[in-house]
Amino acid sequence: MSDIRMTAEVRTDYECEATGLPAERWAEAVFKLEAEELVLEVSVEKDVIVAITAGDAAWKGTLAGLKKLLRGELAAK
Repeated sequence: MSDIRMTAEVRTDYECEATGLPAERWAEAVFKLEAEELVLEVSVEKDVIVAITAGDAAWKGTLAGLKKLLRGELAAK
């Protein structure tokens, strides 16, 4: 069996919870909204890569790049 390199948790306001979901290389969370989806994907290959998609808008980069983007230190492409 492969090594578990990360785990995922999902919680909702209905007190539903899924914890300890194992992943070796990548995990994806999909939130279905009325007219579109919000998708968060995390990959732990060589570097940690994060991809966020909201309808027709998307961003993909390293975890370090996402932190810079959220702090306003990096402009979105």
